[in-house]
Amino acid sequence: MTENEAKLRIGAIVFPRMDQMDVTGPFEVLSRIPGATFNLCWKEVTPVHDMNGFSITPDMRFDEAPDFDLLVVPGGLGQEALMDDEIILGFIRKHTMRGRLVFSVCTGALLCGAAGILRGVKSTTHWASFHLLPYFGAIPVNARVVIDGKHISSAGVTSGIDGALRVAALLSSDEVAQQIQLGIEYAPEPSLAGGTPDSASAEVLEVVRKTYGPISDARLVTAKRCAARLGIK
Repeated sequence: MTENEAKLRIGAIVFPRMDQMDVTGPFEVLSRIPGATFNLCWKEVTPVHDMNGFSITPDMRFDEAPDFDLLVVPGGLGQEALMDDEIILGFIRKHTMRGRLVFSVCTGALLCGAAGILRGVKSTTHWASFHLLPYFGAIPVNARVVIDGKHISSAGVTSGIDGALRVAALLSSDEVAQQIQLGIEYAPEPSLAGGTPDSASAEVLEVVRKTYGPISDARLVTAKRCAARLGIK
């Protein structure tokens, strides 16, 4: 165990109606880095329920949080309600100002954008919200994982595991990341094609687009409002 590993502190924001896998996927990877600690932060130390009812209990409030080496920012339907929440946005902004790593998963990138930390930064997010990134001054990159300086972003939900393995390599080493990957037997072999808009059938894509329609429309309105607040044309 190196000196850096022994001191590694990782934090993740949790909130109501998040997508639990945006946190639990990266947790499965990052918590296995030797010497790392992983904390869940919210406004209160009371259970929150994800968008499908999964219960998660944070272990500290934001005002109790230490200076994390890495902050994980998840997404999910509940992200939309936090886009003007200065407690959340200020927490992300303060962490970034310390020069520490931020890892956004799925639409967690939109929260980072609302915090004003994506100006001129290459980033990705869930495909249904990818078109919103320019409203936050981000440079959209259509990739599963994007690394630009201190900001790491991953696309939708499951890509959080891919991103976390890249982060593990950054924080520790390629060898440790490979050991973790083997330990969790991460070797995806999807039984069906269609995990991206380009590979899905037209019929499947149309159904899923309609499912995301209402939240996508709401996110567009919010993105335009955030762009105005941030002075981004």
